[in-house]
Amino acid sequence: MKKTKRKIFETSMKLFSEKGYEATSIEEITATVGVAKGTLYYHFASKEEIFNFLVEEGMKLLKNSMEIKTSKCDNTIDKLKAVVLIQLKGIKKYENVLTIVMSQVWGNEKRNVLCKQKVMEYIAVVQKIIEQGMQKGDIKQCDSEVLACEIFSLTCSSLIYRRKTQEFDIEKLYQEYEKILLDKLQLA
Repeated sequence: MKKTKRKIFETSMKLFSEKGYEATSIEEITATVGVAKGTLYYHFASKEEIFNFLVEEGMKLLKNSMEIKTSKCDNTIDKLKAVVLIQLKGIKKYENVLTIVMSQVWGNEKRNVLCKQKVMEYIAVVQKIIEQGMQKGDIKQCDSEVLACEIFSLTCSSLIYRRKTQEFDIEKLYQEYEKILLDKLQLA
């Protein structure tokens, strides 16, 4: 990505995360980046296009990280542990993107639909891991869709926890999630 485009991308992500999509104007983005409107429009046709690019790229990075990490695991419990760890690390690395996506997942406007779609695609990957694990006998039988949503909800609740405390000990949270959720999935 070109330097100017990246700066527009990163600035927009920060502003959308802090102020919200509606409250962020093209003028504010260009002023913060230090470019003319024409330069912004050379890289992005509209604020909506910036938003869509942000969501697409951010969720793709999170999903790719999960797929790479889980492909190296031998069993389902290890894969689910990797998913939880990636999600927790993702909160630190992709906090602004996740804040934007989660703030826009409700509603029926185009950007809301896009955010829901990207979250559901991510959840579908986790659901597939769970279903394969049940088929192999690695984990207890359960409703794979519900469990996949619960695992993704760890991201949401951890993001809230991060905003509330400003402290974020990934290892401590991971140990709690492992104890509360993942250990209960293992067959005796």
